[in-house]
Amino acid sequence: MPLPPCETLKRQGYQFFSPRSSAAVKPCLWCKAALTRGEMCYKHQFYGIDSHRCVQMTPTLRCTQRCLFCWRSFEHQVTEEEACPPEEILRWIPILQKKALSGFKVSPRVPQEKFQEALNPRHVALSLAGEPTLYPDLPRLLDLLNEGGYTTFLVSNGTRPEVLEKCHPYQQYISLCAPDEGVYRRLCRPVEDSWEAVRQSLSLLGNRRSAIRITLVAGWNDRNPAQYGRLIQDSAPTFVEVKSFMYLGYSRKRLRRENMPEFNHVQDFAHEIAACSGYRIADENAVSRVVLLRREG
Repeated sequence: MPLPPCETLKRQGYQFFSPRSSAAVKPCLWCKAALTRGEMCYKHQFYGIDSHRCVQMTPTLRCTQRCLFCWRSFEHQVTEEEACPPEEILRWIPILQKKALSGFKVSPRVPQEKFQEALNPRHVALSLAGEPTLYPDLPRLLDLLNEGGYTTFLVSNGTRPEVLEKCHPYQQYISLCAPDEGVYRRLCRPVEDSWEAVRQSLSLLGNRRSAIRITLVAGWNDRNPAQYGRLIQDSAPTFVEVKSFMYLGYSRKRLRRENMPEFNHVQDFAHEIAACSGYRIADENAVSRVVLLRREG
């Protein structure tokens, strides 16, 4: 008999806030690399985030899309849950992060000063899995995290703009993985008709610190840079990240390795988008195959 979704994910390293909730924490590979090798992810290079003090979490595993490029499992989707109160999430974040990293305390490769810093996280990325806007108390959770001294990245697929409008993260991400509705339907496979909702979410970005993330999938959405440029111009985010799809996890069941663009292809497409949008190339990271564009001024 297969294990329930949460039990399977526990075996993969997910730390859950409550037995009745799918809110969870799981340190990413870069958090561990920062501890053992001092290597930071591109968010440190681009935005100054210390990877070993960053918590990767989600308030819910439920989602409104079934993106082909997602490395998460749709088979482990949670259909029913009891939302964990935001006050409990705030209280348990450092506790669960400590539990998840406990094995690094005795590692000779981890400096104790850095390990102690990791036990006092200062950044929370709501990006682990699922669509965070499905969590009913998301605006309150972000307010509490902000008041607690954390910087916050909220990563959303943009399908619920009415929730995003009430949220005040340090930086708002919207995934824009298609230049038009047809590609969006085929690649992101929304549960409901959501293209106009995504467009509405993009319109919120110009008045806040924000980023559009374009996950580039070779042969699927790596065309029509002019249309991407128009969408970026209309929404006016602070940053744009053009990043390669990574052939990892459950995405390998849906796509092929050749759908993962080489870095030079990401660079070329990012330059085309920059030329069409009026944004400038600000930075790049070859390891993560990502190029950062920034709004002029």
